[in-house]
Amino acid sequence: MTAVIDKPARKPSRWAAPPRPVWEEKPSKAGLASKGLVLGFACLAILFPLWIVVVTSLSSRKTIDEAGGLVMVPKDITFVAYQELLSGGQVTRATIISVLVTLVGTAFSMTVSVLCAYGLSRSGSVGHRWILMTLLATMFFSAGLIPTYLLVQTLGLTDSYLALILPSAISVFNILVLRGFFMGISQELIDSARIDGAGDLRILWRIVLPLSRAVIAVITLFYAVGYWSAWFNASLYLNDQDMMPLQNVMIQLLQKQEAPVGLGQAIKTGQLSGLAVQMAVMVMALLPVAVLSPFVQRHFKKGMLTGAVKG
Repeated sequence: MTAVIDKPARKPSRWAAPPRPVWEEKPSKAGLASKGLVLGFACLAILFPLWIVVVTSLSSRKTIDEAGGLVMVPKDITFVAYQELLSGGQVTRATIISVLVTLVGTAFSMTVSVLCAYGLSRSGSVGHRWILMTLLATMFFSAGLIPTYLLVQTLGLTDSYLALILPSAISVFNILVLRGFFMGISQELIDSARIDGAGDLRILWRIVLPLSRAVIAVITLFYAVGYWSAWFNASLYLNDQDMMPLQNVMIQLLQKQEAPVGLGQAIKTGQLSGLAVQMAVMVMALLPVAVLSPFVQRHFKKGMLTGAVKG
């Protein structure tokens, strides 16, 4: 008698499509082809301008002059524009400022948002309902630009890096998403930790945050991208050009056609193309977001949908 050994089920590939529900009919070849065509055009519409920006930033002055502007086909690749931008001067200083503001601002915003969201997720907390209603009111009503500027000026924050962080440190929407996710955590788990003698901070650190990695990653990315891309607060509250972040330097370069400090002479003498410098600054501004987004992408569905639906 021959024993029949069942083969273990093959583990599904990470990239395999999820199983289709039984009530959904199998897609037709024409439907799949049309979807692929539409997605292909969408990807091309997004990637083609980025390709032109990157190639132009890596092109020599001769190549740019021959193309009459933006370059589509790479030729005579050179990193002179990036070397000059990162060798010191206004762009290097602005990049360092943007990185530090993003790191400090994101850490501060996440700390306040997590603490606020956890407190509002506990229905027995003091002033729970009134604080929540006050936060919701700020989503629909604001004092306006002039009162906000006068407040920042009265607090002595003008010409200070704190003016780039504090006025836009908190997003009520992000707090509500965090609160909804925290409310979905089992109350029995939190009660058992209290019985064992854990306080609120330990429960938050040891239980709530480890179970909320997805939503924490997504909200962190939201805050980081907001700080990295912000330019309005700097243009409003900063008067010193040496304190401007990278986005404001890029605006001066693209809109006002002002060469960054330290590169004006190089552009005038023909060593650099002004267009290559503009594209290089754009690449530097886009690079951090493009690098970080894929690592957080897998958390978007779980973090945003669960946090927004519950609570």
